[in-house]
Amino acid sequence: MAAPRGEVAWNHTDPLGHGPLRYQVGLGVLVSGSLQDNLRDAVKEPERAQEHCLPPFAGGQHFFEYLLVVSLKKKGSGADYEPTITYQFPKRENLLRGQQEEEERLLGAIPLFCFPDGNEWAPLTEYPRETFSFVLTNVDGSRKIGYCRRLLPAGRGPRLPKVYCIISCIGCFGLFSKILDEVEKRHQISMAVIYPFMQGLREAAFPAPGKTVTLKSFIPDSGTEFISLTRPLDSHLEHVDFSSLLRCLRFEQILQIFASAVLERRIIFLAEGLSTLSQCIHAAAALLYPFSWAHTYIPVVPERLLDTVCCPTPFMVGVQMRFQQQVMDSPMEEVLLVNLCEGTFLMSVGDEKDILPPKLQDDILDSLGQGTNEPQTSEQLNEHVSGPFVQFFVKTVGHYASYIKREANGQGHFQERAFYKALTSKANRRFVKKFVKTQLFSLFIQEAEKSRNPPAGYFQQKILEYEEQKKQKKSREKTVK
Repeated sequence: MAAPRGEVAWNHTDPLGHGPLRYQVGLGVLVSGSLQDNLRDAVKEPERAQEHCLPPFAGGQHFFEYLLVVSLKKKGSGADYEPTITYQFPKRENLLRGQQEEEERLLGAIPLFCFPDGNEWAPLTEYPRETFSFVLTNVDGSRKIGYCRRLLPAGRGPRLPKVYCIISCIGCFGLFSKILDEVEKRHQISMAVIYPFMQGLREAAFPAPGKTVTLKSFIPDSGTEFISLTRPLDSHLEHVDFSSLLRCLRFEQILQIFASAVLERRIIFLAEGLSTLSQCIHAAAALLYPFSWAHTYIPVVPERLLDTVCCPTPFMVGVQMRFQQQVMDSPMEEVLLVNLCEGTFLMSVGDEKDILPPKLQDDILDSLGQGTNEPQTSEQLNEHVSGPFVQFFVKTVGHYASYIKREANGQGHFQERAFYKALTSKANRRFVKKFVKTQLFSLFIQEAEKSRNPPAGYFQQKILEYEEQKKQKKSREKTVK
């Protein structure tokens, strides 16, 4: 989530009555005034917001800013309920006026995304827990990520679900899912048991990639527990879990979604559960690494914001299946509509299979198909799925650094024509001529032009490995001659 990225921004009058919110569409959205009118106006000139792909964070940060409980409260005498924050830890005191206003606006925004499926609820005796996330990006570029666990509170008889929501600036979905497991375990006993655990977590420093932090926590009737929280070593995939995407779709379909995203088209995912939508859309966007989706991106669109699917600009959004007909009846321009429940495309442009070079498509599918029956850890699975797509970008645009000419002051200038003409394959060249016109590539190159040296990250590592392989291949061919 480095430099600001082009996404949609508009206002939202928050339910606490603190005036207009100014948040952009990050992984989450907030809107003001007349929702539909504001949305249509706003998308014409998208403002820049943080890219959704989460960068590697340095160790030493706090794990989280807030733990919130969002409950459903009845609205007047009607049948509707209003999501409301009923618990907040920590309570912030002695804030300056501007800080207090910002906090109130943030807290006023969150309930909408904890209950995106509308206000019509009835007490339940059974409800499967759901884990999902959203991101709110402020107009100054700062962002807050909400990690949510929705479940039925302990008790007997019909009752309404509530949401435990951890607000953090850190992107690490798997690790926060484990923290939510611990919160849920304590919630079954008492809210009072949650406090010391979260206090201990708040005092602990967020570990560097590959490192572990161990917390000591006391639970009545169970005694003292030691909880280990390990941050994944490969930080570019630490906010992703590909397993849901693989359960819902075939490799060929995932490849077509990737192709649509690479050309910055409109993509809608449909599913019943919030967890499935959240995980699948995170995974689809993560396939674009080292590039970052720079447009409207909402893993679970709140009911009040369903007009998002009418946007004329690129978007990647998730919609619950209950709103399928409403989406189908909306006036939409070229869109890929993915039914995750059935594993089908309900709508498509029709050329998705022809966007990527045929040889490179085959390479991706061959790599994905290898070792699929062998048991894998979550990290191994993530690497297995992500690797072929990273390799695709290595082969098509991995030579970019050689085509940035620098002035004496270090400022770089990208030589676009020479860059794509350097590709010997005509199919690769045709694809890259289109790809260099996208915001995905433009923003990536803008950052590269500012830097004297390529960033020493995972992508650069794979570029160097690929170049070394090509050298060795040439050397062997000369020896044979």
